[in-house]
Amino acid sequence: MKTKNVLKQESVVIEDVREVNYPEKKFKAGALSATIWLNKVVKDRETKEYRTISIERCYLDKNNNWQSTNYLRVNDLPKARLVLEKAYEFLVLNVQNLELKV
Repeated sequence: MKTKNVLKQESVVIEDVREVNYPEKKFKAGALSATIWLNKVVKDRETKEYRTISIERCYLDKNNNWQSTNYLRVNDLPKARLVLEKAYEFLVLNVQNLELKV
């Protein structure tokens, strides 16, 4: 799925097409996870990629349904550090090496 925004500025058309991004890699430690997202944007007919990282904690609510949040408790911080370090390691060792080969 693509979303498309077209802006007109002084008779210049700037086309910004964003494709729906999907997780590239996910690291989990207990209820915490860090997800690396590969984002693509087409601007002026040129595709550019960039990555973002999201962190999430899953929990059971009072009705016994699974929920997720980006808010962390103090006890979550060691696991958050671990999954973020693994995400960073993946990006530095894998993604940068791929970009150097292109």
